[in-house]
Amino acid sequence: MTTTASPTTARPARPLTPLRGVRVLSLALNLPGPAALMRLKTMGATCLKAEPPAPKGLPPGTSGDPMGQYNPQAYAQLHEGIRVLSIDLKSEKGQARLQRELARTDVLLTSFRPSALNKLGLGWKALQKAHPQLSVVAIVGAPGPRAEEPGHDLTYLADAGLVTGLDLPATLFADMGGALMASEAVLKAVLVQRGKGQGSFQEVALSDAAAWLALPRTWGLTQPQGAVGGAHAGYRVYRCKDGRVAVAALEPHFAAALCAAAGVPMTGMASLFKPATHEAIATFLAGQTRRQLDRLAAAKDIPLHTLAG
Repeated sequence: MTTTASPTTARPARPLTPLRGVRVLSLALNLPGPAALMRLKTMGATCLKAEPPAPKGLPPGTSGDPMGQYNPQAYAQLHEGIRVLSIDLKSEKGQARLQRELARTDVLLTSFRPSALNKLGLGWKALQKAHPQLSVVAIVGAPGPRAEEPGHDLTYLADAGLVTGLDLPATLFADMGGALMASEAVLKAVLVQRGKGQGSFQEVALSDAAAWLALPRTWGLTQPQGAVGGAHAGYRVYRCKDGRVAVAALEPHFAAALCAAAGVPMTGMASLFKPATHEAIATFLAGQTRRQLDRLAAAKDIPLHTLAG
C-alpha cells in the first residue's frame, strides 16, 4: 500500500531552471537590467555582467554601475552569484574582450540608447553579422523612434497616468515591470533559438511596462469610482485604534464576513457601495486594535493586513 504525502508535509518542489546551459551577458546598468539578470539566474542561466570602470577618484573596487555607488546594498543583492567584469567599451582592448565573450554568449542584454549602441559597434545588424547565433534584448525607455528620448521610471509612470499627486510612487514600477518583460523576452529568444536555430532582436520599453501596469486604472478598476479604487467598502485602507488596516474583502463571501463582524446589514453587493456601509465599517475598525483585527481575520477568514502608523 502506498501513501501520498499531504500538501503540508510534502517537500517543496525544486525551482524550475529552463535556462540551464544558456549564457546571458548583460551590459545593462542601474535597475531594470540587473533585476532581469537576477531573475534569469534563478531560472538557471549562466549570467555575466560587463560594466564600465568606476569614475576616477573613487575607492578601489567601486562598481562602474551607478547603482553600485548610490545603493551598494541593492547592487550587492542584484548581483549575488553573478560574475562581474570591468570592460571599457570605448577602448580597443575592451571591445576585443567583449567580442570574445559575445562569441560564446546566447543572449545579450543592453540598456543603452540605440545611437550609443551603434557608436560602440553593437547595433543589431553589426552583431548579427559577427555573431549569427546571438540574440539581443534591448531595454529602452520608450519604443521605436522615442528610444532616444531621455526619461526615467517616474516620467514613464507619469505618462501612463500612475502619478496622481505630489507624492512619489511607492516603488519603481516601470523599472521592475520592465525587468520582468526583459526576462520574458530572454525566454522567448531562447525558444526561437532552439526552434529555428537563429538569433533574434527584441526591444523592451519601460514606457510599455508602465502602460501595462496602468491597464487596471485605464479600465476604471482603480479609479475612485471603481470597485478596487475605493468605492467598495470592503476594499480600502482604514484607520484602526493603533494604526491602519488594509481590507481586501472584495468577493461576496469575504464582504459578508466583514459586514457580519462589523454588525452591518448586507442585502447584496450593492450594500458595499453605500456611504452608510463605508461609515459603519470605518467606525467599527477604528475601535479595534491591530491585534484584535489580526485575530478577527484568522477567526472569520477575512482578508486584511494591519499596518503601523
